[in-house]
Amino acid sequence: MRKLFGALLIALIVCAIGTTMVVAMEDVRVAGSTTVLPLAEGGAEVFNAEQSDYRVTVTGGGTGVGMKNIAEGNSEIAMASREVTDEEREKFGDKFQENLIGYDGIVIAVSREIYDAGVTSLSKEQVEEIYAGEIDNWEELDGPDEEILVIGREQGSGTRDTFNEEIMGDKSAETPGVSTVAGSNAEIKTALTGSDQAIGYLGYSYVQDDSVGTISLDGILPTEETIKDGSYELARELYFYTYDEATAGAQSFIDFMLGSKGRDVATEYGFIPL
Repeated sequence: MRKLFGALLIALIVCAIGTTMVVAMEDVRVAGSTTVLPLAEGGAEVFNAEQSDYRVTVTGGGTGVGMKNIAEGNSEIAMASREVTDEEREKFGDKFQENLIGYDGIVIAVSREIYDAGVTSLSKEQVEEIYAGEIDNWEELDGPDEEILVIGREQGSGTRDTFNEEIMGDKSAETPGVSTVAGSNAEIKTALTGSDQAIGYLGYSYVQDDSVGTISLDGILPTEETIKDGSYELARELYFYTYDEATAGAQSFIDFMLGSKGRDVATEYGFIPL
């Protein structure tokens, strides 16, 4: 009986210790840009496996959602594909802390059928005219006689803001040529692969499998080299934001992503590390 009692006591102690360890783990909630999402998810998988002090969970929603979440205390880190805006600072206060974590490019992409038909390069002016509704048939661009299905992003998207600023001339520009609005980079890619006449814009990491046609913009193809040196005009920086001082867990994850293992994750997932 004593041996049985001793074994039960040890089992209870071990169970209690295990429960205490689980409870003691600090949650680090990351939300925001769907461009940064694969990078953060890949980093979280490695980070969570290597230590037991923190547990990182990652969700999307767009850059605007990420900024709102950290300001309201619903997340510890915001993923962002643009810098915090003056409007966000005015609304939530001036406590946003910026951490550059890598580079990305906004790729102009078309359905594989359009690319294979010969539309492999466009000028910024042509892309602007497509999204303004001034060019609406691929035949006008030496492609097939097919109506152009134009795909854009929803308001609050950092990818949309950068595209509008660089291509349309203003973040708030209207894009009357858009016929389909997507909520994420993944949705853009799905729409491109599901059509034989579409154009859209999405993050560089989403076009690495050649399922869509990557367009040269003004004769320059988006590559790791052209994005990092800025010769590709739709290159951009990617960020992790915190609000006020980062929590210990958030800072630990940021430091991990900036270290050698985080840079390896960036490369693996098709991003350009620092």
